[in-house]
Amino acid sequence: MKARDIMTRKVLTAQLTTPVADIARILIDKGVSAVPIVDRKHRVLGIVTEGDLLRRVEAGTQRRRSWWSELAAGPQVLAREYVKSRGTKARDVMTRPVVSVADSTDVGEIADLMEKWNIKRVPVMHNDKLVGIVSRRDLLRVFSKAKQPRKAATQTDARLRSRLKSEIDASPWIGDDYVNFVVDKGCIQLYGLVPSTEQRDAIRIMAERLAGAKAVKDELKVKPTAAYAY
Repeated sequence: MKARDIMTRKVLTAQLTTPVADIARILIDKGVSAVPIVDRKHRVLGIVTEGDLLRRVEAGTQRRRSWWSELAAGPQVLAREYVKSRGTKARDVMTRPVVSVADSTDVGEIADLMEKWNIKRVPVMHNDKLVGIVSRRDLLRVFSKAKQPRKAATQTDARLRSRLKSEIDASPWIGDDYVNFVVDKGCIQLYGLVPSTEQRDAIRIMAERLAGAKAVKDELKVKPTAAYAY
């Protein structure tokens, strides 16, 4: 699935000279969390998000630093904070450069970018022009509308054992030296020792996702952390 398949196509935009107060009203009235800033050719120059308007002098939320914090921050950071909290136009407060994607970008890559840069939405481009926007909510819609797997036909215990063993073998990060399991009438019982709760949960979910598994009983134990005396 690509960006063009899930993106919101009608994107509210603003220009460099749009007043900050007008952008705030757009965010509130239209229920959006960001407004891309574009030029006359619809090329993205920046983006104004709710976070960009968080520290505003009008609301009394501007950052207040102690004298030693000001010294540590330096004049460039302090000047940037001043502009952000008091600027009157979009060009003063917008975030730039903007992380964007092509309309042919895979949704998995979009999720990677959002996670890497800790952002909530990405403009979608085609031939350097804005054609849409993908937000975290758009990705959630993909998940919520995903077709649930059909109920699998009954699997033999031997088949379930073989498939679970293959899954574990293909995931070396699990560390299966002390992991065992039995399958009886479609019910999987897990037992043994694992290094962490994360690995225990991963094995449980791996078993639960096996088509044909009727139930999973998790009796895996996490290895105790060694205690050192000083």
